[in-house]
Amino acid sequence: MPNLEHPAYPAATLLHLESLVPCRESQVSMLLSIFGERQQFSFPSIFIYGHTSSGKTYVMQTLLNTLQLPHVFVNCVEYFTSRLLLEEILIQLQSYSSETEQTSHVPCDTFNDFVRLFKQAVASRELEDQTLYIVLDRAEQLREMEVNILPGFLRLQELTDRNVTVVLLSEIVWELFRPSTGCFEPFTLYFPDYSIGHLQKILSQNHPPEYSADFYAAYINILLGVFYMVCRDLKELQHLAALNFSKYCEPVVRGEANERDTRKLWKNIEPHLKKAMQTVYLREISSSQWERLQRDDGEPGQLKGLSAHTHMELPYYSKFLLIAAYLASYNPVRTDKRFFLKHHGKIRKTNFMKKHEKTSNHLLGPKPFPLDRLLAILYSIVDIRVAPTANIFSQITSLVTLQLLSMVGHNDQLDGPRYKCTVSLDFIRAIAR
Repeated sequence: MPNLEHPAYPAATLLHLESLVPCRESQVSMLLSIFGERQQFSFPSIFIYGHTSSGKTYVMQTLLNTLQLPHVFVNCVEYFTSRLLLEEILIQLQSYSSETEQTSHVPCDTFNDFVRLFKQAVASRELEDQTLYIVLDRAEQLREMEVNILPGFLRLQELTDRNVTVVLLSEIVWELFRPSTGCFEPFTLYFPDYSIGHLQKILSQNHPPEYSADFYAAYINILLGVFYMVCRDLKELQHLAALNFSKYCEPVVRGEANERDTRKLWKNIEPHLKKAMQTVYLREISSSQWERLQRDDGEPGQLKGLSAHTHMELPYYSKFLLIAAYLASYNPVRTDKRFFLKHHGKIRKTNFMKKHEKTSNHLLGPKPFPLDRLLAILYSIVDIRVAPTANIFSQITSLVTLQLLSMVGHNDQLDGPRYKCTVSLDFIRAIAR
């Protein structure tokens, strides 16, 4: 018996929709009851929240596309300013029912302009006889925009006097959205995390055609038994399932076991799943590198330069600051002229210098350095002229917060702060590269 029933839509369409959104039938049924029929006014704004990979975006896209409801879908991370967001909504609205692909760019600087242009677009495209849905994914970005954007979207139906519903998708709760001045309260709907039974059902649907469904379901059961306690992200689990299935099938391919020899298959896949545990969420290596590593029976740590820490994203000048800090920590002060000045003159290597340069500074560890020396080295290694602005000093503080630099001594020193670089040579090589 189908779980989705609605008098406004054919039973075959609802049955197809139900097959596309497994384990989310109750949420889709709730949304259908809120939407009502095409020509009916729906709730002005709906707020859908839940953890990442709980199906919010997928369910909304599938629901609107399957039922062929007029809608606009915008990711607020891609359109991160109010002007870009409002203009993108108008552009999609223009191209929704137009016969040609070309759409004219309409400048929209304020929300007042958006309301006026929105009313014109809806009237010109003959969308007044049915509900138009505006879906804003990653809606938490709206809090970074002007203060009138979020309340305006929540009351868009009232402001435009048109049949429109705004749907906000977010990973945080509504209480963190609500402005202090008050606003129209949306209808809130929660998408809970998938249980282990739901994950088993969803992942088992992707079984390869050359193997039976029971064989692939047994593999998914083993995979969830290993990873469910540390990873419940559906996307990550789908990636892990696709990555390790070929190794699970090896005994069957070689003829050493059949599909029902669960014990043999488990003993073959167990060590490789333990290796994969080291890269959950970090994605330290690509799929091709992981397959090559499985063929060679190596350890993930054998791949140089692939640690998640070497792929840390830092601002432009923070990378140069970190390189300058490393140079200041491991090079003696007396070598600064030789390394960082173009016309440093002739420097004689005395016996004192030769004696002390026999020992590698990397073995002795990082030495503290003052702030002015760090900035002097920074100015010499950056091609363009860098002004000592508050931005540079705030990035130094951020590096200390990230524990890439450490502050040495007490804050009450009269000669200014001193720092040490705490990262390794491989880390600096990766950033410099």
